[in-house]
Amino acid sequence: MLAKIGIAVAVIVVVLAAVVALQPSEFRVERSTTIPAPPAAVFAQINDLQKWEAWSPWEKLDPAAKKTFSGPPAGAGASFAWAGNHDVGEGRVTITESRPNELVRIRLDMMKPMAASNLVEFTLEPVGDQTTVTWSMTGHNGFVSKAVGLVMDMDKMVGGQFEKGLASLKSVAAAKS
Repeated sequence: MLAKIGIAVAVIVVVLAAVVALQPSEFRVERSTTIPAPPAAVFAQINDLQKWEAWSPWEKLDPAAKKTFSGPPAGAGASFAWAGNHDVGEGRVTITESRPNELVRIRLDMMKPMAASNLVEFTLEPVGDQTTVTWSMTGHNGFVSKAVGLVMDMDKMVGGQFEKGLASLKSVAAAKS
């Protein structure tokens, strides 16, 4: 009887491991909005990491997080590190590419709650006197991330935060233009 239970448990573990291994290795989360402001006004809010406090959804999750800025005040090389509560964890963002009024590309390095490095992009496209902003994040799913993805939907979790952030960015950029 004990042997049958052991075999059944082993089969379940193998099947679960196979299901996890078959999950996608790459992920992409993306949200867009149109902001009633010119690209220069929107770009100014994204390209300067110190201005993120006004619109980033993660700022509201832990206003007491320890923050450190380094590098230039804006653009390529600007960096922002934080250590906060369980809602925001610990990590660093560094702008790796900045094309005025078009693109801000960022490397996101998370240390907690789970180590990961991802690519974040903000693309800006003029539409008349408005700007369509697309906020995306891409990255690699390791085995543990794939397993977590079976019970937690990354697109809904992160995408929901992107939606909140874009709504706040819309308010801030429109007021500044």
